[in-house]
Amino acid sequence: MARLLLGVSGGIAAYKALELVRLATKAGHSVRVIQTPTSERFVGVASFEGVTGAPVLTSEFARDPLRGAFPDDPLPEHEPISHLQLVANADVFVIAPASANTLAKLAAGLADNLLTSAALAARCPLIVAPAMNDAMYEHAATQANLAQLRERGVRVVDPGVGPLASKGEHGIGRLAEPAELLAACEAAIASASIPSAASLAGVRVLVTAGGTREPIDSVRYVGNRSSGRMGYALAEQAARRGASVTVIAANVSLPAPAGVQIIPVETAAQLADACAAAFPDCDVLLMAAAVADFRPASPADTKLKKTAANAPDSIALEPTPDVLSGLAAARRPGQTIVGFAAEHGDGALAFAREKLARKKLDAIVVNDISRSDIGFDTVENEVTIVTPEAERPVPQAPKGEVAAAILDVVAELRSAADRSPA
Repeated sequence: MARLLLGVSGGIAAYKALELVRLATKAGHSVRVIQTPTSERFVGVASFEGVTGAPVLTSEFARDPLRGAFPDDPLPEHEPISHLQLVANADVFVIAPASANTLAKLAAGLADNLLTSAALAARCPLIVAPAMNDAMYEHAATQANLAQLRERGVRVVDPGVGPLASKGEHGIGRLAEPAELLAACEAAIASASIPSAASLAGVRVLVTAGGTREPIDSVRYVGNRSSGRMGYALAEQAARRGASVTVIAANVSLPAPAGVQIIPVETAAQLADACAAAFPDCDVLLMAAAVADFRPASPADTKLKKTAANAPDSIALEPTPDVLSGLAAARRPGQTIVGFAAEHGDGALAFAREKLARKKLDAIVVNDISRSDIGFDTVENEVTIVTPEAERPVPQAPKGEVAAAILDVVAELRSAADRSPA
């Protein structure tokens, strides 16, 4: 299994790091821990040493009895420099909790303690999991530091919303749950062994997933059968390749991929608003959601009774705005836009090419929804990725593998754009 290096900075959430270690060792991983002096005020080194079976380091001047090795590894014959050797042996370095102070140091490139020195020397995937008061997390300085780290390819596991350390306080800033942190570590470890793993390092990816619902009345709606599986597979694969991923999820009930920000929406109008807010800051848009083309023109604000004298015998529909065309028209240089087309039967590729040109997309992914074994609400898909220059068939496979093939094309498109003369 893998070697996981855990950095623990000061904060009440340090107790959750113990559970992360327990889960990681139970899964067969080998774990070492670095603590900042402040973190010792919350959880002592003896607790981590008891769970990992290895000494905890708190100072770059302290001697490491294992000489930088992980449990069950042979001891080196020489005495290495601890902050260099320990992180050099790690498959992933996760800092959880990452306090506001530690994030600021990492963003500035400071190396004033063992944890920050190891982070600066890390060539393995680096993950930070912020945990702090909501006011500190939402401060512009903290958000700028996180943005700086993301741009450098650091994976950020966003905090959750809920009760905070101070009595009566509630908001964003809770450390992500240990199981989510472990999943993020395992995804980073897995991606490091994939040739294309770093193809999206530091890239900001916006994914839409699921299907919109357009209200008829306060109970009923016009919808579609999209489950969001394809969009979530794209998000998971993008995160594994080092991207910072945001998903606008329309009525998706699936578990969220680790390390991905989810923005829930219901209607096409809500999805359009969320996309308009998030699109300017993204580098890649993957428009996988099934957005309604029409909606009831006059939805009722109460439940319509079929026995009532004024029960409608028809429902007038009106077109919804073309979200993708609007975003493509507002794109800035350097953005990559991929559309999706669910087509029924013959003529799919011809329509996809027309849509590609009309909406000025970089690529479009088309699949045949007339088949019951692929497409909506299934675990597998079979698609053709259409670009202005080529058509790339992707044979039937689990949606995770299809997502990987799509992201390979995205990486190629971005690489080609970088090589093109300005």
